[in-house]
Amino acid sequence: MNFSWTAHRFAGGALALDVANSVVLRHDEARRADRFDVEAQLLSFPKAAAEYSAERSIFGDVVLTMPEDKQAFIALREATDRYFRSRVLSGHQGEALLADLLEAIARVLRGGSAANGVDRATAHSALRLIAAPESERMKICGNCGWLFLDRSKNRSRVWCDMTVCGNRAKASRHYRRRREEDAP
Repeated sequence: MNFSWTAHRFAGGALALDVANSVVLRHDEARRADRFDVEAQLLSFPKAAAEYSAERSIFGDVVLTMPEDKQAFIALREATDRYFRSRVLSGHQGEALLADLLEAIARVLRGGSAANGVDRATAHSALRLIAAPESERMKICGNCGWLFLDRSKNRSRVWCDMTVCGNRAKASRHYRRRREEDAP
């Protein structure tokens, strides 16, 4: 399968969410795809994050590097997804999930990781999301299930990316209506 990191892959609005969204169709075991299972995709992620992430201005001119401890980076990704997904679905933060996320952040920050590692940048992004009132704008895409920040004025966004997920959902709805109209 041909894959490249594009702006759509960074539709989360925060690096920590983009990292969590690197698992496509997370809750569909038959179609689930972990982009970081493929070494080339993991290797190309830091450069793409520096180019497409909504938080790229925070990195400045720093070139993000690979995580030194892939296992800690993946643990951070999974803890980020569990915590924020639960927070969106339940409306409150679970203390145990928050503790797990903070432990994963601490593991990355305590590690020997380079100051400009994508893992450290992700840890800082997750900390900003925990503390920021903006996290109240976090949603789950109605099409793909990705986490994203709704920065629309009236907080009415339903999809992570209108040009991809929004169009797919609208096209699907259109085809269903047409089939129902054409049915005898």
